[in-house]
Amino acid sequence: MDDENEAWNDLVGLPAEPPEMRDICNGCGRPEVVCWCKSLPIPPLKPKSRVIILQHPAEEKRCLRTAPMLMRGLSEGKCLIFKGKKFPQYKHTGLMEIISMPNTILLYPSKESVDLTTLPKVSNTILPYNLILIDGTWPQAKGIYNNAPSLHKITQVKLLHHPRSEYVIRTQPTDGCLSTLETAAEALSILEEINYRDELLRPLKALCDYQISHGAVIHHSTEFKLKTKTYPKKLGKRLNKFLKED
Repeated sequence: MDDENEAWNDLVGLPAEPPEMRDICNGCGRPEVVCWCKSLPIPPLKPKSRVIILQHPAEEKRCLRTAPMLMRGLSEGKCLIFKGKKFPQYKHTGLMEIISMPNTILLYPSKESVDLTTLPKVSNTILPYNLILIDGTWPQAKGIYNNAPSLHKITQVKLLHHPRSEYVIRTQPTDGCLSTLETAAEALSILEEINYRDELLRPLKALCDYQISHGAVIHHSTEFKLKTKTYPKKLGKRLNKFLKED
């Protein structure tokens, strides 16, 4: 018994080995095994229009966000990100000027929004657009919109017809929801009549393919689960209201 206790004491006294740290990519900030940088378009795409993202602070903390893919996939100055819960603020340099421009549009499904496809396409006579997107969950996006009267004054548009989301490792509220990256790629492709989708979505597809090949499952939308009676829990009031509005 004494020998056994002595052996345990020897083991307890051994210094603990530090956990093995995974190499982190300097570009995307993710572990190198799940780095999506090699799937980015080279060189970055340079549409005539530019994307302006109003990002809720909580979105920056998500590990599977797509705004960085958009930022890296477009040329410098073609994707601007402003962070906060209220817009514009004093710290948002240049945002009020952008909102005031006649060629600025907001992609948001308000009662006043019109089908994006009905807008004039960018050409020699039609100025490129400033496309504003709100980046966050639906309640967060709704809160940002409701607290920004200046956004209500600009042309508001919505996507009525688009492919189903490629972001299959994250549960979307409805079948019609797209990630920030997909929304921007779809909108730019429509406004400029150029296919930006394929190259911009490559990093997202690469990330999803890797996750699925290593055990992740394909996520169906909450709407799909409700229709097929596979939703595992009681529907919350907020989500129930959102699905009814949609």
